[in-house]
Amino acid sequence: MKTIFTLVLLMSGFAQAQVNLAPTDKFTVDGRVKRSLTMTLAALDSFAMKSLPDVVITDHTGNKRQILTRLKGILLKDILSRVELDAENPKVLSAYYFVLAAPDNYKLVFSWNELFNSETGNHVYVVMEEGGKRINQINNRISIVTMTDIQTGRRHMSNIERIIVERAK
Repeated sequence: MKTIFTLVLLMSGFAQAQVNLAPTDKFTVDGRVKRSLTMTLAALDSFAMKSLPDVVITDHTGNKRQILTRLKGILLKDILSRVELDAENPKVLSAYYFVLAAPDNYKLVFSWNELFNSETGNHVYVVMEEGGKRINQINNRISIVTMTDIQTGRRHMSNIERIIVERAK
């Protein structure tokens, strides 16, 4: 019984640490690229923003966790298109993928084809405004939302600090 109690205490402390991550103010795109790119909040302001509908964030079972309202965002692929991949020719791009990473070691993966060669890429946004607040006022910045996902929480990620470009072998 004491062991279970200790585990519950440790897990609740771990969950609390997840909630209290420091907001990120920039992220780096590196890995299989010809030159790394660092995107600051100011640099993100240079992209065209789009008003987005409210989105219900669900957990893995489809239960509602939260509703994101009054959203504005920029397409992730618009940012990634500024990075030249270290690819010998366009044919190999199908083997490339992007790993988005947060300080708590949470990771999210998109393939090159998913972002640049399918309709999904037209619905993956970096959130620039939420609830009427600009990105520099949002606690969970820099975040991603995929508007067309069925279970939206799986690819709703906050505090992105790095995007690693990799190639499948």
